[in-house]
Amino acid sequence: MARRELEPYEKIERSIITKYRKELWHPFIDAVAKYQLVNEGDRIAVCISGGKDSFCMAKLMQELERHGKVKFEAVYLVMDPGYNEINRAKIESNAALLHVPIQIYESNIFDVANSQDHSPCYLCAKMRRGWLYNKAKELGCNKIALGHHFDDVIETTVMSMFYSSQIRAMLPKLHSDHFEGMELIRPMYKVHEQDIIAWRRYNELEFIQCACRFTENCSICDNGGGGSKRQEIKNLIRRMKRDTPDLDQSIFNAIHSVCLDTMPGWTYHGEEHSFLEDYDS
Repeated sequence: MARRELEPYEKIERSIITKYRKELWHPFIDAVAKYQLVNEGDRIAVCISGGKDSFCMAKLMQELERHGKVKFEAVYLVMDPGYNEINRAKIESNAALLHVPIQIYESNIFDVANSQDHSPCYLCAKMRRGWLYNKAKELGCNKIALGHHFDDVIETTVMSMFYSSQIRAMLPKLHSDHFEGMELIRPMYKVHEQDIIAWRRYNELEFIQCACRFTENCSICDNGGGGSKRQEIKNLIRRMKRDTPDLDQSIFNAIHSVCLDTMPGWTYHGEEHSFLEDYDS
């Protein structure tokens, strides 16, 4: 009997647990287990922006929901903040291709954020996060999942040192301050961006890269343009890795082993502390 030819979405799913098992599936499962991101009975809003990261996360979460030992339910949520027609159509066609059952909801976030002269990007990000929490809660979810990956984690740490005079990391999960009972999780915390890109290329997938109104040519833009601070840090780390290949892993390991005994100052729960507090004790 002839073997049935796999559908395109089935080939894409199989690539995650075969060809890219070591690069995608294993670090994904490791993060979910190590940081206790998914619990029995969870209803998780998997938030899809339309880019490679969020769609890769959606496929990983689908596999976990189908085959994982912990029983939970995933809802695939797309918030349209005001995409242009090309981006909206691309998100819908990719969801259909990948067999991700998205639910799309409209908002006017781009209109509001782009009307501001001061920090429109910050306002946009804050509004989108609040909107997602609110909609997820309406849908009976207790968690939202975002597609931040390993590279986002280390870049955020370096950016905070260089531009904010702080050592701040990106947590794998956190409780919402404004939506009681809601939690944010980052299941791709240990997945490297280069491996997501490799998976995308192998499966000949095309995703939108930047949905912002400031960079409407998203299909060809470089995640908002090469002039961003994050892009500067990304390029810096890439250059330094030529001489020190494990540099990115060292940064990641560092935020898991902070030595407070050597820190002259730190902040905990919003309260500032100094090494002088118990220096003579």
